[in-house]
Amino acid sequence: MSKIVRNALIGLFWIAVWWIAAAAVGLPLLLPGPGDTLSALFRLMKTSAFWQSTFSTLLRVACGYGCAVVLGILLAIGCHFIRVMEALMSPIRSVIKATPVSSFIILVLLWISKGTVPAFISFLMVLPIIWTAVQEALRATDGQLLEMTQAYHFTPAQRLRYLYAPSVKPGLAASCITGLGFAWKSGIAAEVIALPLFSVGTNLYNAKIYLESADLFAWTFTVILLSIALEAMLKKALGRLKGGAA
Repeated sequence: MSKIVRNALIGLFWIAVWWIAAAAVGLPLLLPGPGDTLSALFRLMKTSAFWQSTFSTLLRVACGYGCAVVLGILLAIGCHFIRVMEALMSPIRSVIKATPVSSFIILVLLWISKGTVPAFISFLMVLPIIWTAVQEALRATDGQLLEMTQAYHFTPAQRLRYLYAPSVKPGLAASCITGLGFAWKSGIAAEVIALPLFSVGTNLYNAKIYLESADLFAWTFTVILLSIALEAMLKKALGRLKGGAA
């Protein structure tokens, strides 16, 4: 309860700062206050387009994120055990890490439909995070334990279950949480540029174009709330998996 009260007080403090700043500016077009933003949010929530846009964005980001986690694990395993694969694939990982997300968005708009761009961008941003974390965890596996599994003639499946899986789990869990934030932000950014039908990013862009500042803040508030909720749910799910495995 003390943690809940503390977080509530911190939230009220920053809402008060926001309210004071909006009152000082005195121009809702530039900085709408908390009341205007909440009114706009409640108005938007009464429309079917709000929920359709939110669900579509969640679906796109979830598809890209899920594919990145699966492929990142597979690439990490392959690059760890196959030297040739590591030599061939590591430049791709470096290129993905170094290229700005806006460049990727503009490039892939030339090749795929605008409705697929956000999912693909989320996939690209998460892939190197999972890939690197899992591969580093595999490299850090205790060499003495590896020798023990060889001495006792563990099968590959037993080695994976009893040696590599416990070693990889902490790094994989942390990278999944970090990657979720990147997937969410990059997916929204891709929607703002690609403007797919029914998306949070498209509504953000339209609110900015038509100078609907309260709506712009309301959609931004929605993005923040969804990000917090998704991260909390992922942490809870990972905690349950960890507890079940223990």
